[in-house]
Amino acid sequence: MPAVIWLEPLPGTQRVPFVAHGHYSLLQKNRTFIPHLQVIPVGSEVQFPNADPFFHNVFSLFEGKRFNLGLYEAGSSKSATFSREGVSYIFCNIHPEMSAVVLALSTGLYAIADHKNAVDLRNIPPGDYGLHLWIEGVPQATLQGLTRTMHLSARVVDLGALTAPIPRAGTMAHRNMYGEEYANEPPPAY
Repeated sequence: MPAVIWLEPLPGTQRVPFVAHGHYSLLQKNRTFIPHLQVIPVGSEVQFPNADPFFHNVFSLFEGKRFNLGLYEAGSSKSATFSREGVSYIFCNIHPEMSAVVLALSTGLYAIADHKNAVDLRNIPPGDYGLHLWIEGVPQATLQGLTRTMHLSARVVDLGALTAPIPRAGTMAHRNMYGEEYANEPPPAY
């Protein structure tokens, strides 16, 4: 289950800039977004190239970035700029099984959980931080309850285990870009 942890420096603590590699992309191939999770700096543009042999219509109606890229064909690409911090759940209005997540952050102090659900943050300047956690499928109110303030020194700190209710694996339930249920029809052959 995808998860991200990040530290937001509190007033008086040195800010660490988010070092961006400059190009972000969520490829649409085999009715899947690749990668499923992307962490980007606030203000970044994400490309959505369509490598499938059929149309897609990428959209997001969530807090991080609301957009609708419209219908576009195989071999073309559209983009969206994520100008504010937050989580954006990305879907295709044609293929309900397609989903991805873009997490736009204003801090470079983050880590994505590995296959053992462990995270490792290194080279953190001493100071006071807000610790934040995102886990796919866990309600935002629950995640906000896991946020904590902490003081970090120059020595190694083990935060121990953070416990959150983990939802069952599967596709995130969502409605289409009009707020309606997807048509209850067999998936298209394309």
